[in-house]
Amino acid sequence: MGPWLDSVTGWLSANPQWLAAAVFIVACIECLAIAGLIVPGTVLLFAIAVLAGSGALSLSETLLLGFLGGLLGDFVSYFLGRNFHQNIRRLPGLRHHPEWMSSAEAYFQKYGIASLLVGRFIGPLRPMLPMVAGMFDMPFPRFAAVSVLAAAGWSAAYLLPGWATGAAIRLPLPEGFWPEAGIVAGSIAVMIGLSVTSSLRRHRQASAYIAGLGLLILIGLFIGYPYLTALDQGVMTLVQEHRSGWLDEVAVTFTLIGEFRNMLLFSGLLTVLLLLARQWRQAIFVGGTLLFTALANTGTKYFFARVRPEVLTDPLTTYSMPSGHASGAFALFLCLAVLAGRGQPPRMRLTWLFLACLPALSIALSRVYLGAHWPTDVLAGAMLAACLCAAGLWLSQRQTALPAMPPKVWWLVLPAMVALFGFFMLRHFPHTMLRYAY
Repeated sequence: MGPWLDSVTGWLSANPQWLAAAVFIVACIECLAIAGLIVPGTVLLFAIAVLAGSGALSLSETLLLGFLGGLLGDFVSYFLGRNFHQNIRRLPGLRHHPEWMSSAEAYFQKYGIASLLVGRFIGPLRPMLPMVAGMFDMPFPRFAAVSVLAAAGWSAAYLLPGWATGAAIRLPLPEGFWPEAGIVAGSIAVMIGLSVTSSLRRHRQASAYIAGLGLLILIGLFIGYPYLTALDQGVMTLVQEHRSGWLDEVAVTFTLIGEFRNMLLFSGLLTVLLLLARQWRQAIFVGGTLLFTALANTGTKYFFARVRPEVLTDPLTTYSMPSGHASGAFALFLCLAVLAGRGQPPRMRLTWLFLACLPALSIALSRVYLGAHWPTDVLAGAMLAACLCAAGLWLSQRQTALPAMPPKVWWLVLPAMVALFGFFMLRHFPHTMLRYAY
């Protein structure tokens, strides 16, 4: 695959006018039934995104092309399944690999709509599930709505790292940026790797290990942030160079949703709904995690008293580490992911955690984008939330495992949370843009 990949990227480097088409086509193939299992689209997408980030395409163009390409792959796969039904097994590729269909069918029948959201981030299932949904005659409007949501998250998760890498290579970054970035990225990678390994092996103390690793990274950030200035300034330079009007509006919307009073409403609503549904242990876990995260964030913020990248007019909000937006968002969405993963296999639990990080990361990164927090502030907030969430789960399961919630409870919780989230989206987008204008 190396020489082939080198030849493709070399040709695109010499012909950058085809780069936009390449992003669209590769994203489509990666999500296309059968082809997505054969072509190494994930590696190719990253390589093309690096080229796009080197100045050929803007971030918004790259994400939009990936989103549209992935959506087209989903729709083509869906209509293949809708037209061929059970005869789909006779298509070339599937006749010799019946296990591809059987695993996707079992996953779809077990998890339904959720399989299209979660399976989007599981390589072998991603190109097959839309075809299975069509084969089982899932209504197209319902499939399209779920696919649009899944494709948006997938585009950001798979293209943003490569694009950011290309942009970082192009820019004249401060001396010491790459060693500092390597130390931080390596620490997070070790934490994620050990967490995934202990979870997959069903280790009884997995939550305690995750809490301990998160605490170590958090302490390291508290002690070492004065020595990570090149990383902070480099990322801030990279982000500020690519600001645009519509991204400003999106960032303002996310950052206002993540404000303390709004996160308090989300947290209070979730805890109250769990109490009304008599899910006592879940309510204690969620309420305790969110409360201690808020208290710890407030205490450490004033203890370190770190000044923001740009000093705000309100003197009570001049301290930045750790980011309250990041800690509050990650605590809330990680709690939801933990509850969603109870009673499910380890891979499914890890996938829910990954999905939960997407909206939390959007809120956290909006603070860096708007120049209200340093990147290490956001990372410290995320580590604080992860540490306390894992510790809360470990304490909740010292005697017996936290049980899965009945579907009727989810039908109470999810519509209420989505409705409140939608209310804030409609309320804030884009009327408050002037508050953060330079």
